[in-house]
Amino acid sequence: MPLTSTESAPPPAIAAVGLTKAYGGRTVLDGIDLTVPEGTVFALLGPNGAGKTTVVEILSTLVPADAGAVRVAGHDLVREADGVRAAIGVTGQFSAVDNLLTAEENLLLMADLHHLRRREGRGRAAGLLRRFDLAEVAGKPVATFSGGMRRKLDLAMTLVGDPRIIFLDEPTTGLDPRSRRTMWELIEGLVQEQGVTVLLTTQYLEEADRLAGRIALLDGGRIVAEGTAEELKRRIPGGHLRLRFAAPADLRAAAALFDYASPDAEALTLSIPGDNSVVTVKAVLDILDSASVRAQSLTVHTPDLDDVFLTLTAEGAR
Repeated sequence: MPLTSTESAPPPAIAAVGLTKAYGGRTVLDGIDLTVPEGTVFALLGPNGAGKTTVVEILSTLVPADAGAVRVAGHDLVREADGVRAAIGVTGQFSAVDNLLTAEENLLLMADLHHLRRREGRGRAAGLLRRFDLAEVAGKPVATFSGGMRRKLDLAMTLVGDPRIIFLDEPTTGLDPRSRRTMWELIEGLVQEQGVTVLLTTQYLEEADRLAGRIALLDGGRIVAEGTAEELKRRIPGGHLRLRFAAPADLRAAAALFDYASPDAEALTLSIPGDNSVVTVKAVLDILDSASVRAQSLTVHTPDLDDVFLTLTAEGAR
């Protein structure tokens, strides 16, 4: 199936139709479709073995697909593979840095691989060291670096070639919370300041929620859901208001006012299912007020990406 774009809309950074891949008779990708707009973060979310890394390997020309039509940065993945490689950068699950070299030497090596002139390569390396807060350790061997510093250097090396599209395959795996947030800020800066497109694979639900404009949930080689984080959350039931009361009598009086409420006598709380809109919250408070029942507190609970993940994937079904 050919991939085309209309004159009114710019072509997407990545467009794939019917992407299929099998290994040894086992289907890893079963005809997935992907559209990633330019200058956005698109997250592939899914359990281990869902096929996330295989998608990255195919789109970055590392392995061929068995079937499907793909364009990356406007180039056909098969016929114009060199054009694809010139436009992309890849940061894999494991750091590709050389432990025996310094941070600066790793960046200069990448500059040489990209055939940059000596002055240009040194300038780009120095700029990336400053940007990633590695200038003070530029001359130290990477073997002495922490996990967070290594991942920052790994991402900096990906940027030496000034890619338009970056594939980040679980880039924060194994990092502590502080280092993970630092990486998030760096990724956000790339998109907002430079207009880079990022395809991110992750198992961290908070990471996808924070970074991605759109999320595709991959499971068993198929995309089982796609949308913004809020759109995905709205697909899952479970939103409710939780009222807490000071006395059992107040709880019983409130429970009598709502047909589908669930009281918890021990916690003195009442859960009322609903869409958690302002209108719904006001209606609940008006009903309590008209019955002269006072709640001690009210909290709004909505499904999160954990609920989406567990509900829509086979992992949750198991």
